[in-house]
Amino acid sequence: MALEILNDHYYYKIYGNLDRENLHIFDDVFHNIFDKFDRVVINIEELDGIDLNGVKAIVKLHNESLHRHKKLAIVGYGAKDLYNHFHSNDAA
Repeated sequence: MALEILNDHYYYKIYGNLDRENLHIFDDVFHNIFDKFDRVVINIEELDGIDLNGVKAIVKLHNESLHRHKKLAIVGYGAKDLYNHFHSNDAA
């Protein structure tokens, strides 16, 4: 399934699959996002799937938010791989 990202100001909702084939869409939307907003909310409730490249893209965005002292929230029951990545890093 293709990737679709809808937004309302700083709130973004992701539909479909976030994988290597459509990662450019994610990158286009979130490139320099913290130049526009001090906080960003990403809802992954409708995310059907994510591969390692998609996880890395969200981790990169998370790291950028920390580096720039901005707020990033990822909400919704979505990708288990993404949850596992952040959960395992919190435990370490």
